[in-house]
Parts: sequence; C-alpha cells; structure tokens
Amino acid sequence: MIQVAQIIFILSVLVILHEFGHYIAAKIFKVRVEKFYLFMDAGFSLIKKKIGETEWGIGWLPIGGYVKLSGMIDESMDTEQMKQPAQPWEFRSKPAWQRLIIMLGGIFVNIVLAITIYTIMFSTVGQKYIATDVVQKNGLSFSQVGKDVGFKNGDKIVSVDGELVQNKFNRLIIDVLLSDKLIVNRDGQNKEITLSDEDKAKILGAEGKNFMASRIEGFKIDSILPKSGAFNAGLKVNDQIISVDNKEFKYFDEFSELISNKPNDSIALKVQRENQIVNLKAKLDKNSKLGFLPGLSLTTNKEKFEVVNKLSFSSALPQAMKESWELLVYNVKQFKLILKPKTQAYKQVKSPIGIARMLPDEWNWEFIWSFTALFSIGLAFMNLLPIPGLDGGHALFTIVEMITGKTLNEKTAGYVQTFGMIILLSLMALTFGKDIYQLVMDKFFANH
Repeated sequence: MIQVAQIIFILSVLVILHEFGHYIAAKIFKVRVEKFYLFMDAGFSLIKKKIGETEWGIGWLPIGGYVKLSGMIDESMDTEQMKQPAQPWEFRSKPAWQRLIIMLGGIFVNIVLAITIYTIMFSTVGQKYIATDVVQKNGLSFSQVGKDVGFKNGDKIVSVDGELVQNKFNRLIIDVLLSDKLIVNRDGQNKEITLSDEDKAKILGAEGKNFMASRIEGFKIDSILPKSGAFNAGLKVNDQIISVDNKEFKYFDEFSELISNKPNDSIALKVQRENQIVNLKAKLDKNSKLGFLPGLSLTTNKEKFEVVNKLSFSSALPQAMKESWELLVYNVKQFKLILKPKTQAYKQVKSPIGIARMLPDEWNWEFIWSFTALFSIGLAFMNLLPIPGLDGGHALFTIVEMITGKTLNEKTAGYVQTFGMIILLSLMALTFGKDIYQLVMDKFFANH
C-alpha cells in the first residue's frame, strides 16, 4: 500500500501542476476553462465542484488529467461546441502564438518543477550520486549475459562512443545500453566492445541495468532464501565467506566460479562472523547455487560509493538546470532505443503499476521528491512528442499553421484527435496489461 500511495502522490503532483500550466496560460490570454480534472472522468467523476466558470474534479481512471478549454477539441472529444460560431473567450479565436503558449504551458511547468526540486535538494540534502571511479576501483563484475556479449569480470569502462566515462555511475550504465562502441581497460590493455541491438535485447531481457556492478572485495551476505542450502548450512546475514573447499578468493565473481558446475555437491565454507571464524558444510542446489543474495548492490553499499556535494542556493540552481537538461537528453536517447525493435526495449516500458512496484516499501521524502523531479522531466518529454492527443501534437499543428497560414478544418481535427487518442489508449492498455500480468504471475509463483 505504501508503494501505491507513493505513486498516487507523485502522479497527483505532476498532473495537477502540468494541467495548471495550461490553466494559467489560458487565463492569461482570457480563454475560458470549463473543466480542470485530476485523472480521467470517463463516464463519471469521483468528486466535482463548479467554482465560477470552471468545474474542478477528480476522475476515477488514474492515467493523467486534463483541462477542457472552450473552443478546443481535446481529450473530452466534445465537438458540439465547435459547430457554433467562435466566441472571443474560446481557444480557437485566439492568435496562433497564444494557442502555442497555452499548449506548451504544461511542459514548461514540468521543467520548472524539476529545476525547483533539484535546486532545493542540492542546497539542503546535497547533490548525491554514485561515483564511477570508486565503483570501478577494482573493476566491474558482470552477469552471465554481460559476459556473453563480450565483457569480462575486472573490466573498467574507459569511454562510450568516444566520450570519456561520466562520474555518475547510474548514467554510465544507461550510456552503455545506448552505446555503439565501448572501450574497456582489461588487464592494463584497452579493448573495444561493440554491442549489437540483439546484445542489448539480451541485457534488457535479463538483468537490465543490473547486468554490471562494482567488483567489491570481501562481500557480505545480504539475505538468505528460506529452505536453501545457505539456510540449512546455518549461514547468517552479514556473514563473510572467506574460502570454499580451502580455496580463498577476493571477489564475488571468483566465489561464483568456485561453486559453478557443482550441482547438488557439498562444499566446505570458511566464514568470518563478527570476530570469529566459523567452518560450515553446505549443499548446493541443482543449479550450483547456495541460495543467498550478496550485498553487492550500490544501494547496500551506498556509503562506499556515494558522493554528497552540499551546494549553496546560487550554485544549486545552475546545477539543477544542468541536471534537468541532461535528463531530457537521456529521455531522447532512451526513446531512440525503444524505437529499435531488435533491442526489445519497448518491453521495458512501464505503466504506473509497474513504476509503483519499483518504489521503496517505506515512505522516504527525499526519494519521492527526487523521483518526482525525474518523472517530471519524463512527462515533459512525453508531451513534447508530436503525437495527436498530446501537447506536442497540438503544438505541431499550431506551428504548421503559423508557418503556412492554414488551419485544419474542424472535421479533420476531430479525426486526428480521435486517431491520436486511439493510439495512446492502445499503448496504455498494452503497458497496463503487461504489468498486471507480471504482477499476477509474480504473486502466483510466490505462493506456489
């Protein structure tokens, strides 16, 4: 429920402020706003109240929101009004440049919101990121999929498409998935790795961003699966395995190699537990696994990798603007990846249900506001897309009108809007359906 509450809160903030951008621009140019809705009210609304000329309400379908402007064909698909003569307070009676500003008002507010949040966060809790140079100190560790596409444990990424690696590791992971050519340092020598679209599909279909991690020396056990070999052997959380069958190792990937290809075998473990050494016997399962999760994630070891820069307000503002711009650029890059069918990146697109499942189980204001800023830039980018039904589609037709001096007739505009809404609703149905199916299957396997 905490995850659901978080996604509802984040969506509510984003939708209300996005639509307020349209609302305030419309009011500036004296366009009548008939409705202002959080979420969609298809058929009926949960709450509604008319104040002045505007009906304010909350819809039952949590897939966005809208403001209904007089004299405009929008999500409400109300074409009856368009059959009447244009009135001075209507959207269609305003100059094209004013209509363009109204259409872009929501996007503008989304970008301003992200900059504002980042400015406040950078000047209070600080600008935080995972440092690439620290993560790569001992090289990187790769999953089997990572090894299959050309990486090797211990590799250090030097450059991506000719650009030296960023100091923010989370961005580096995305850069790798979006790259054409990588240079890695392997055993003191530079080596080129080229990832094909098929390679990227393998990575995204398996671990995604988790396909590479820091090669941490001396890992500890983070969690133990019930009824597993680790559980039966008596291993505990925070235990540090030192050797397997009297063979010592430094890194987790070396540990994995020592127990690989030993299905159902018994092994001898030497374990560091607080201030004592414990010897245990453990049995591997049919997949040569012990049944525990190592504390290798960046979250688990955040204190080792995280850099915190506490900035003054004057320094935080330009950094916040830079951060927002970089996020917008990354949205463009990721969209290009999605448009390549061979990468199968389109399968990773998530609905609010899928996003909610990624959120933490505890209410964390710092995370929530950081995620809201990130999501706000994503919403701005999505609405910039020239798809009928989105702000970018309306803006595109208005720009064409400003250039050519010609306006779409009302009948054609209605068809275009309908076509756009069909596309958007179809995409929403697919993403919601995929995430609901995944949720049901995960629950099923968890109980069987």
